Amino acid sequence: MSHSTVPRSRTEADTTAKSPAASGDATGPGGGPPAGKLSLRHRFGRDRVLLLMTLPALVLVLLFNYVPILGNVVAFQDYDPYISENGIVSILHSPWVGMENFQRIFEDSAFWQAVENTLVLFFLQLVLFFPIPVLLALLINSVVRPRVRAVAQAVLYLPHFFSWVLVIAVFQQLLGGAGLLSQLLRDHGYDGIDIMTDPNTFKFLVTAQAVWKDAGWGIIVFLAALAAVSPDLYEAAAMDGANRWRRMWHVTLPALRPVIALLLVLRVGDALTVGFEQILLQRDAVGPGAAEVLDTFVWWNGVRNQDFGYAAAAGLVKGVISIGLVLAANKVAHLMGEQGVYKK
Repeated sequence: MSHSTVPRSRTEADTTAKSPAASGDATGPGGGPPAGKLSLRHRFGRDRVLLLMTLPALVLVLLFNYVPILGNVVAFQDYDPYISENGIVSILHSPWVGMENFQRIFEDSAFWQAVENTLVLFFLQLVLFFPIPVLLALLINSVVRPRVRAVAQAVLYLPHFFSWVLVIAVFQQLLGGAGLLSQLLRDHGYDGIDIMTDPNTFKFLVTAQAVWKDAGWGIIVFLAALAAVSPDLYEAAAMDGANRWRRMWHVTLPALRPVIALLLVLRVGDALTVGFEQILLQRDAVGPGAAEVLDTFVWWNGVRNQDFGYAAAAGLVKGVISIGLVLAANKVAHLMGEQGVYKK
């Protein structure tokens, strides 16, 4: 019998099985990384093409998202941009005022009015706007004919590509003092109405504009999540006697729940940003008492009134509150069993 066919003893086999080389715990040549693991230098060499592809995007993010954060230092200064043509020199030579700008903010009734308007708009859009993309995605997903589904998606997507100027012009033609609704009421003996200049209905008007413009675009993520649901789940539920509503409740909605939780956390983090351009274009029509939000408050004080330190302090307060809202919403998502923005 040849040497290769001689059976090994139990002790020898156990020793071989428990050896570092067999278990994958051995270090590489020259004391390198364990077998099956690559060092950081090897990983960089392997993925250098992908890293080079992401480098331009990384540079843009650093340049436009992180470098401007350093400019928040003007919130603690009486910043004067006219000291020098160089913005950095202006920051270095502007006098420090410490927490004076923040003290002015908390004593300013206009700031708190802007906070109130911002939060009211956020809750209205969260209740009235956020569920609509989910419902539209479920409706489109239930359409059997691909051509009808494609046409419906195109019609719903189209308003997203309109500018806010065009969107407001369309609503002006429909709901303004000389709009279609007002003309229809006059033709039937009633007084005309001008919803576009009514401060009492302005928050609902803004929400309706956001729904018409962006609801169709918001369904893209939910349709992608629905496409990942296995048809076998629907077939199994149908074989168990579940009707269409039962299948939607027990199969479709659980598949959408992680995506809904993630987008809800992101939406809460964006609560204090409720559409700067949309609000600014209609601010003069209804007055700052109804239309002033934090973004327009910062713009009005920083750009129009040239009080840059005060506006920067208001923006910094807004950013801190937004971070707190993201962390709180993500904690709620964890308590609900979802991943949220990041894992525990």
